[in-house]
Amino acid sequence: MALSAPPVEWTPPEDVRQVTRIGDYLGWLARERGLSFPDYPALWEWSVTDLAGFWSSIWDYFDVGTGTGPGMVLAGGELPGTRWFPQARLNYAEQVLRAPGLAADAPVVLSWSQTRAPVTVTVAELREQVRRVAAGLRRLGVSPGDRVAAYAPNLPETFVLMLATASLGAVFSSCAPEFGTRSVTDRWRQIEPVVLVAVDGYRYGDKRIDRRAEVAAIRAALPSLRHAVALPYLDPAAGFPDAIRWDELAASTGEPLRFAPVPFDHPLYVLYSSGTTGLPKPIVHGHGGILLEHLKMLALHHDLGPGDRFFWFTTTGWMMWNFLVSAPAVGAAVVMFDGNPAHPDLGALWRLAEQSGMTFFGTSAPYLMACRRAGLVPRELADTSRLRGLGSTGAPLPGEGFDWVYESVPPDRHRLLLQSLSGGTDLCTGFVGGVPLQPVWRGEISCRCLGAKVESYGPGGQPVTGALGELVITAPMPSMPVGFWGDDSGERYREAYFDTFPGVWRHGDWITITERGSCVITGRSDATLNRGGVRLGTAEFYSVVEDLPEVVDSLVVHLAEDGADELLLFVVLAPGCELDEALRGRIAAALRTGLSPRHVPDRIVPVAAVPRTLSGKKLEVPVKRILTGTPAEQAAAEGALVNPESLADFADLARR
Repeated sequence: MALSAPPVEWTPPEDVRQVTRIGDYLGWLARERGLSFPDYPALWEWSVTDLAGFWSSIWDYFDVGTGTGPGMVLAGGELPGTRWFPQARLNYAEQVLRAPGLAADAPVVLSWSQTRAPVTVTVAELREQVRRVAAGLRRLGVSPGDRVAAYAPNLPETFVLMLATASLGAVFSSCAPEFGTRSVTDRWRQIEPVVLVAVDGYRYGDKRIDRRAEVAAIRAALPSLRHAVALPYLDPAAGFPDAIRWDELAASTGEPLRFAPVPFDHPLYVLYSSGTTGLPKPIVHGHGGILLEHLKMLALHHDLGPGDRFFWFTTTGWMMWNFLVSAPAVGAAVVMFDGNPAHPDLGALWRLAEQSGMTFFGTSAPYLMACRRAGLVPRELADTSRLRGLGSTGAPLPGEGFDWVYESVPPDRHRLLLQSLSGGTDLCTGFVGGVPLQPVWRGEISCRCLGAKVESYGPGGQPVTGALGELVITAPMPSMPVGFWGDDSGERYREAYFDTFPGVWRHGDWITITERGSCVITGRSDATLNRGGVRLGTAEFYSVVEDLPEVVDSLVVHLAEDGADELLLFVVLAPGCELDEALRGRIAAALRTGLSPRHVPDRIVPVAAVPRTLSGKKLEVPVKRILTGTPAEQAAAEGALVNPESLADFADLARR
């Protein structure tokens, strides 16, 4: 049965094919390939069935210039094990530094920070800084395949270091400086870096945070390190014992800027899973896969190009940083921010949008919902008229979040394309999101992204439409990991994604794909609520509970093992509120009306905080394990949490 369509919040303009980059791409396909598509669903269908045709068109349309040419597109189409462009040689850093459409004196990085004054870097300056730092890394003996680690915030220097590392064919890895020593060493011991670049500290709002002790502990725990580089940030005079300073690494040199031509799947950087229940998985991404995927997403989906200024609120510990800094490859400038987004108030980033000339504002769904809860009207705080795109990820954005964006952010709702998207560190991209050719339906993700054959599998492992199922990807994508670092046999990689459905990537989320091609993600499939046969994703639960003004945050757990059937709701209350019988009744009534009588919790328990990973995701499964007897230190790795002290309430409840 077809699902009824929710209200349309935004409709593509009539001239969408004339004024967008995806429209230009469609024109190019017609001229150069003789391919015409009446609408986005037809284009998507071609992109996931003719993989060689689609991905070679991305290579050619974006003029990925290399000395060897693309050659064969893919060797074998099986999952796992597909090899993309096996004959090609290229370098990600070279493609980013082309900055097509931007003049040498055009700004390409605009950086704001609560620790130091704003910094603007032009295209020519970025190339020059990468040239110098690459030469400095060579002086330190860095060669192709070596790992270079950055314990540094979202700064131009971190970006320069990543590009310089990539230019050599070496491998980059970053951890945000709010990560504690254990979190960092759990990640970097696995990849054995030879060079560490680290800041001395930073400001978060009005707080000074010194990280010199953490840097010393990290260095002591990494015997592979041959060199350390101090990047003074909190204190301009800061340094570390037996370390050189950043200005020495970036010293003047006559060495030319050159790029090592590497295979398509040569390691570019290592990202990490959250590591809540064990060592974080070291996910290796390759030069070519990341380049093609980000060209596609940034230009064709986000509609970014010369003249655009692209922002995403992120740290260097989240894959959205890696996504953000690919923007110059499509001719867009990067807007960076380091600090507390709620300092001095939640309007700070909206004022930054005006100050920076931002055209695309990327953030998380919890941030947008916090702004809504606070009653913010961004268009009254700042000039938001330049914003053409707004991205939301990290958690599903509920329908009321869509309403708030269109009512409160743009002066003219028809000019702003809201893109709710979902993806992951595993692919370093979004595989469902928005696109200028599709409407924005309230509470829905508008489309499956080009080249991403996302499907919903029902209980029998068959595709379903209009019904809740497991999110799977049934065809290869170039940005699927090269592998996990150190997993030479590929066993850990196969176990992570391909054990449930052989030959099919299982992502671990619940998804509904509508007849219109839009999507709704309703939470992790291993945290599903299944009461009396009514299966529900946790995101739907949170949308109802957290819409109550008394509830700031919440977490729900269904205990259904060993004959139990208990639904527990944990709530963080707004200041001055008390969980009395009246509030319990309002919560129960809202859930009974909004979801079903079966989803009224058996118990509602106040807690000080909901435990979250360093990237902001709720820890539903580890909490469930604690409540069923697993010691807290075994259920969740303390270093993987932004607030490890929050587990105490759940451990106390388990003991009681």
